[in-house]
Amino acid sequence: MPKTVRIPITNVYMGGDYTGRILVGPHNQGMNVILDTGSSALALDGSKYRPDIAAGDKTTRLAQTDRYGDGSVGWTGAVLSTKVSVGSEAGQVTLSTANVAVAYEETPDMFDSADGILGLAYAPLDDAYRMPHDTWTHKYSGIEVSHGERGEIQPYLTQLSGEDIVSDIVSFYTKRSFIHAGHGDPVNDPLNQGWMILGGGEEATDLYTGAFQTAKVLADAWYNTNLKAVIVGDASPIAVPSHGPNGMPSNSIVDSGTNSLNIGPHLLKAIVAKFTPTQQAFLNASIFGQSYVSASQLNLGAWPDITFVLQGDTGDIRLRVAASDYWQINAEKVGEAAAALTPGEEGLAILGLPLMNGYFTIFDGEADGGRGVIKFASSKR
Repeated sequence: MPKTVRIPITNVYMGGDYTGRILVGPHNQGMNVILDTGSSALALDGSKYRPDIAAGDKTTRLAQTDRYGDGSVGWTGAVLSTKVSVGSEAGQVTLSTANVAVAYEETPDMFDSADGILGLAYAPLDDAYRMPHDTWTHKYSGIEVSHGERGEIQPYLTQLSGEDIVSDIVSFYTKRSFIHAGHGDPVNDPLNQGWMILGGGEEATDLYTGAFQTAKVLADAWYNTNLKAVIVGDASPIAVPSHGPNGMPSNSIVDSGTNSLNIGPHLLKAIVAKFTPTQQAFLNASIFGQSYVSASQLNLGAWPDITFVLQGDTGDIRLRVAASDYWQINAEKVGEAAAALTPGEEGLAILGLPLMNGYFTIFDGEADGGRGVIKFASSKR
């Protein structure tokens, strides 16, 4: 019978993105990993995890190389088969043959203060390349790896599901997308903490209220969605073209590994234009000027919601992002505010943590014949 595992998470190590603790290898080494529904590989910082072959880590001829966002951050590493556990002692689950990449090349900002990344999306994003020799011993470069024999390996959550340990479902309860300052040590600030649930979510009624809205997933790669319109307050809807950029099967994804609403420039400018001139000035200063603004000058109560209209399983759904979520107050410093909206790739909207902060969000990879759905219910704050 598959289990459900609740894991405490925090945004402190990555400055906004959430991490959770897993235990890796024969010595159960604790590693804080980024929790990312926008990728699929489980990768560890090779400067923090050193494989112990004699004790049970098993090397392979497989290697992985991955890039994120605009391609400016990434890593290359050797794939090992090793033990990975999640959860507390009472509810801990263990996979003895997890596919884990140990990165020996990485860009400077790849892991920041985290120890690795846990991808929670689908197998087609978990590319692995077969090389001529043991990849931990030979440590092929990223270019060499990309010319290997390409294939796929099973992501960690898929492996757990295949062993009937945990269902291929992951849920998130979050409150912030940037670190909140002002209550002593940010690590102990409740606003910087949350929960991830592996294997379920609907049973966690202490974390949400009301009925779920269900968004249709269009492809089993990223959690791809169809964004149909954006509405600012009571203004007329902004229609969104259904096609995404080249190489993407849709015009939007919902992504726990992005701490902003990352929106193509054309659509983002159309959204900003729906605000009052004074509000536009604040948004432009933060989004395009990349500067903090004074929270006391915002008059946050006068700001409208931003509503994202997504294709649902049975009809369109409307997901509301309140001003208190797309503006992050006390962001790193008390009294400062930052807009959690960023310009992204034309034709693509990455709906990250500001959307999820208002909702208990379930990524159900088993629904709809394995293509998946995303369910949203209002969070209990």
